[in-house]
Amino acid sequence: MTITPPALSVFETLESEVRSYCRGWPAVFDRAQGSHLHDEDGHTYLDFFAGAGSLNYGHNNPVLKRALIDYIERDGITHGLDMATTAKRAFLETFENVILRPRDLPYKVMFPGPTGTNAVEAALKLARKVKGRESVVSFTNAFHGMSLGSLAVTGNAFKRAGAGIPLVHGTPMPFDNYFDGQVEDFLWFERLLDDQGSGLNKPAAVIVETVQGEGGINVARAEWLRALQDLCHRQDMLLIVDDIQMGCGRTGAFFSFEEAGITPDIVTLSKSISGYGMPMSLCLFKPELDVWEPGEHNGTFRGNNPAFVTATATLNTYWADGQMEKQTLARGEQVERALLSIADENAEAGVSFRGRGLVWGMEFADKTRATAVCRRAFELGMLLETSGPESEVVKLLPALTISPEELDEGLSILARSVRETA
Repeated sequence: MTITPPALSVFETLESEVRSYCRGWPAVFDRAQGSHLHDEDGHTYLDFFAGAGSLNYGHNNPVLKRALIDYIERDGITHGLDMATTAKRAFLETFENVILRPRDLPYKVMFPGPTGTNAVEAALKLARKVKGRESVVSFTNAFHGMSLGSLAVTGNAFKRAGAGIPLVHGTPMPFDNYFDGQVEDFLWFERLLDDQGSGLNKPAAVIVETVQGEGGINVARAEWLRALQDLCHRQDMLLIVDDIQMGCGRTGAFFSFEEAGITPDIVTLSKSISGYGMPMSLCLFKPELDVWEPGEHNGTFRGNNPAFVTATATLNTYWADGQMEKQTLARGEQVERALLSIADENAEAGVSFRGRGLVWGMEFADKTRATAVCRRAFELGMLLETSGPESEVVKLLPALTISPEELDEGLSILARSVRETA
């Protein structure tokens, strides 16, 4: 398939230069269903991007679409702030019965606003309020959002520079395997905490991703996460897990931290929690941390009731019987086999890969190669993005509902793209 870039006139003349994805995918998209998008010129693209993880169940999932249309047609509440509504009640009851109770998770649920960074800001604010301290520890190559508090615990220098002001009260520590296994886990971190002359203010909390998505698909080991939780308990710090991109089943289990057997004090969710790609986020925390005063943290669009409707339908359809986790892990094994074959075929290029469930990254010794691979994949009809601080990793993020045949098709395009950019 040969794709001719469209005339993007109004996008180029009126829209801000800040736009990014459209530069790598020069098409005007018109329709989407399942794991495919269609542009206005009739070209079809296989989607291995899934709305940056906000479309875990595919585009316009028919079950969720039906629930949404029925709700809108009966004039269900659209905008509700934090008012009690039937749609919110149904979501809360379903979330408790399908997700929290079976996992013995005691969390209270907060609706902080429509996006992931809203949830992170709420988590940081709550941790500081509970502990009465300002400092929060994050990790190298972390990404937690683009608002100022979230940027302060984000590692990427380019994104941090966009803040325009000093980003304070955040301290970075080495993520798992940052020193290639040459340094004992948390040696530096714990030494600073115990040394009265270290200059490290006692942190209120530690925030971590179990798999760093934007940071390059860096996968934390289960034992590292357990050791981090133990360190937080011993040092009177709260543990926040940012599950915005890796939660909602992306790694297999509904929460990405389940494999490690830990129970974070605070969890942030967004992206695929609505199931349909609509803005929605949650901040979950243990009941004893619920020290908010009424109205102390709010937002106009935290009550997106149509998102509650699709979220409820998603939980009932995909998470009530345990089959989604098994399917995702099976699809992950399919991806791993294909990536192993690609790595073997391109051994001279220094290809490595890593991942869990249905999030995978492929890295090349030549850091410019990943961008070239993604560009060629687009020309062949597939959406792929890069990740990592230097865009050095090809990131695979297909929908969890993708079929084995569609997955094979995409992996074949990936293999061809790697060959043709050698």
